[in-house]
Amino acid sequence: MSVVELPALLRRAVPALAVALACAGAAAPHATAEPAPACAPATSATALPAAVPVLDWSENLAYDGQGNLWVSRLYRNEVQRYDDAGRLTATVPVEFPGAVRLGPDGLMYAVYGDAPTSVVRPGGVVRFDPAADAPRPEIFASGFTMPNGAAFDADGTLYVASATGVIRIGRDGVVDTGWTERARLNANGIAVHDGTVYLTSNGGPLGRVLRFPVTEPDRRTVLTDLTSALPGVPDFADDLLVDDAGAVYVTALSGQLVRIDPNGQPCRILSAEPMTSLVAVPGRPGELLAGTERGAVLRIQLAP
Repeated sequence: MSVVELPALLRRAVPALAVALACAGAAAPHATAEPAPACAPATSATALPAAVPVLDWSENLAYDGQGNLWVSRLYRNEVQRYDDAGRLTATVPVEFPGAVRLGPDGLMYAVYGDAPTSVVRPGGVVRFDPAADAPRPEIFASGFTMPNGAAFDADGTLYVASATGVIRIGRDGVVDTGWTERARLNANGIAVHDGTVYLTSNGGPLGRVLRFPVTEPDRRTVLTDLTSALPGVPDFADDLLVDDAGAVYVTALSGQLVRIDPNGQPCRILSAEPMTSLVAVPGRPGELLAGTERGAVLRIQLAP
């Protein structure tokens, strides 16, 4: 088994075990929630095909200030730039890249080390100029265990979701250790909206979506625990996005896309292939792009 195969196996093995236990009657007593009900459905189509399925695993995606799309190719160890016609225009070497985000300084920030190997070879964050013909990454922060998601707040502070918790990093690249110590929980995807941090967590139980005020990382509220199509069986929650109205969109290993209304009510808006991440398409309200484990990038049109 190669090291490259490990992240995918871990993503699949834990939910599969939960399914097996549930089917055998060994699920935890509280795991009786019904699957999220369906609501006004979204539609999906392929925006970028996968050249080599799975090898092209699209772990994360984001737009830069010029409207180019950046895609983290986990198993290719690179972040790729595409123009608005879908042409590949640049690649940046990043080891096991996770989230990629446009920073307040106009640079792109990419998480690296999104793999179990980060236990012995720590991950972190690199940044680079997205407008360069051949962008060259430089380390912004390092020393993290399996970092995955990332998000900037309105002040330009960066939050990184990792296996050991949420890491808060100032614009100078220095970790706020006091804050970070208060945010010790298994974290996967992350978004910051209107002074609130939103997280997906799979450390127990699987599929948990929660939030907390930026100023109080230890005051957490559970929004929902995702379940799969099998009643009582949890799902693996991956990335998430919060829209301007405060609705939360969550991707899941089972292939469902779930919307959580501001009042906390979840509903399933799409059932597709396993999705890894989401980004809103600039200038196109109601349109999202989603990364997938297969590697294709999906274009999702939300219902009006």
